[in-house]
Amino acid sequence: MTSTRPGTVFITGASSGFGGAVARRFATAGARVAVAARRSDRLKDLAAELGPHVLPVTLDVRDRAAVAEVIGGLPAEFAEIDLLVNNAGLALGLNPAQAADLDDWEQMIDTNCKGLVYCTRAILPDMVARRYGHVINIGSAAATYPYPGGNAYSGTKAFVHQFSLNLRSDLHGTGVRVSCIEPGMADTEFSIVRFSGDEAKADAVYTGMQPLTAGDVAESVHWAATLPPHVNVNTIELMPVAQSFAPFQVARDS
Repeated sequence: MTSTRPGTVFITGASSGFGGAVARRFATAGARVAVAARRSDRLKDLAAELGPHVLPVTLDVRDRAAVAEVIGGLPAEFAEIDLLVNNAGLALGLNPAQAADLDDWEQMIDTNCKGLVYCTRAILPDMVARRYGHVINIGSAAATYPYPGGNAYSGTKAFVHQFSLNLRSDLHGTGVRVSCIEPGMADTEFSIVRFSGDEAKADAVYTGMQPLTAGDVAESVHWAATLPPHVNVNTIELMPVAQSFAPFQVARDS
């Protein structure tokens, strides 16, 4: 059976990082791509770079009404979405839970969980009606492996993992596929956002090692999406070779 070639792709958080790389990967493969994000200037630049089959859509996924309005108002050629890539997300801060900023926690939950849910719910009924489509959620290795300061961020990505698996169960028999892509350390704007624009602190995260690139993650998204339609990749967990697992922490009496 031939590979799947999504005709229309909708990507959230597409103004940079994984989202921008995924947009480039699918646009160069000939797909129509709707790129959604808050930073409209970056989206316009991306559309200018990639050509007329890329539609910039200014959207804050945390705004439930705006998500419904944008999805419902897409131009006809972009209205039937074959692939939804829920990429919008962020990490804020690295303080222990007892010292973390509750506003940061709320923003991560609103973006990483609620925004993903809003977009999925808006697009899924049409996929089910057509008995064709694919939802790819961008999770994180942090969903599986805890680390100090991960607290709410890791919790949101555990939600993304489990929500993806439950979508698979709900969509049984519909022909709609669901995958969760879970990267480890990757050099994007992720750490700059986490550390509130402190580039030195962000750069230090990747000092002396080769992290994943946005292109690496985009390639895994493209691979999962273009397999034959009878194949569903449930989860892809990928890390740079330089990253692996550590022993459990043990607090000892002095």
